Amino acid sequence: MRVQHRHIIYVQGYDPRGLAQYYRMFRTELRKFGRLYGLAATIGRPQVADDGEIASWTIDTKAGDWQTRTSYDFLRFEDLIQRDLASPIWRTVLHAIWIYWRLVFRGTIARFWKAHWRFATFITYPHFLLLIEALVALGVAFGFEKGLEALGLPAPFSMAAAAALFVAVLGTVLKYTENQTYLLYLLSDTIWTWEFSHRQRPEWDERIDRFAQYLAGVARASDAEEIVIVGHSSGSFLGAEILARALKLDPALGRHGPRIVFLTIGGNFPIVGFHAASRDFRDHLRQLAVEPSIDWIDCQSRKDVMNFYPFDPIAGHGIDVGAARRNPTIVPVRFREIIKPEHYNLFRWKFFRVHFQFVMANERPHAYDFFMIVCGPIPLSERMARPEAALAIATGDAAAREWAWKRLETAAASRADAADLGELEPSARRRG
Repeated sequence: MRVQHRHIIYVQGYDPRGLAQYYRMFRTELRKFGRLYGLAATIGRPQVADDGEIASWTIDTKAGDWQTRTSYDFLRFEDLIQRDLASPIWRTVLHAIWIYWRLVFRGTIARFWKAHWRFATFITYPHFLLLIEALVALGVAFGFEKGLEALGLPAPFSMAAAAALFVAVLGTVLKYTENQTYLLYLLSDTIWTWEFSHRQRPEWDERIDRFAQYLAGVARASDAEEIVIVGHSSGSFLGAEILARALKLDPALGRHGPRIVFLTIGGNFPIVGFHAASRDFRDHLRQLAVEPSIDWIDCQSRKDVMNFYPFDPIAGHGIDVGAARRNPTIVPVRFREIIKPEHYNLFRWKFFRVHFQFVMANERPHAYDFFMIVCGPIPLSERMARPEAALAIATGDAAAREWAWKRLETAAASRADAADLGELEPSARRRG
């Protein structure tokens, strides 16, 4: 029951910042985690693989009556993402508009609205903002054209000059307001998810295949008690792809020794799964829904407009596996309960900040705590199944911790007995 060695495989979302900034954030949040619970956590320097695609570091965590060692792998996509963002502005804008209207006419946006209106609003936001900026630029160009006409310049010349000014003004506004609006980034994200869903990004598929091979190798060789694949944001469906492809390479993946748990946080599966072309992806979700050697935990937050809440990643895609279903366990997370009120009110409307709270330190002890998941002594499945016991071990006195460990061990023994009898766990359990 007590984890002494855990292996985390973290799958980043569509985030161009990459390793350097993620590692700095992780190290800072780890210190906050240590102060909150009064424990010592030390982190090693990242070591980058020869091909540059995986960075790894270790965390040693020690509390009064437990200690753990965590091997942490960061799977990197930032070079591919940065390449997308380096595309010319005009190409990004025209391509994203073309894709958005295809989503509208094919009914995909309507399905987003039905599944989660907040996410549909969020994905529409950059196009609405682009329209406003284009109208402003058009107004400037129109005024410029009328001025040239008043000076007696020929109409063809004034119209051509106004068109050039429109393009220049719009491009300048897009470029120099990007740090405030994230408009070009969000348009690039739309383009990428469309192309990935339609299997038009072979470089992504090739890297996912390599990561699947890496996961299969870790499962065979690791001496950890559990392996946790963490997919944050778009890393949720990327992680699902990696895990499903690893299972095809090695159908006994979760039976070699370490328990394998798939943790998706702030996930947005429908931006791939709702495309008609994504049949292979939906087949992978179907496989994970019934795989008995894998536990899948899906954490969602209503406050995060960049994830789908509430959403069942299996039924929401029209997948029905009947009584064979055992995944995922859906866990609602209330950020108001893990952040102090004075800080929560400062960033509650900053959507990217809220979205990253899933992977940042708590300010209040809570059963959902990313760094306790990474560094704590309780297996992830047991933590989510018995949140009150997990919290008692983190914050209680000696008697409370003893009670909590007994409760966890009793529950684990009961599940083992049920498995021996061939009973199935309840599917899509909801924990709060």
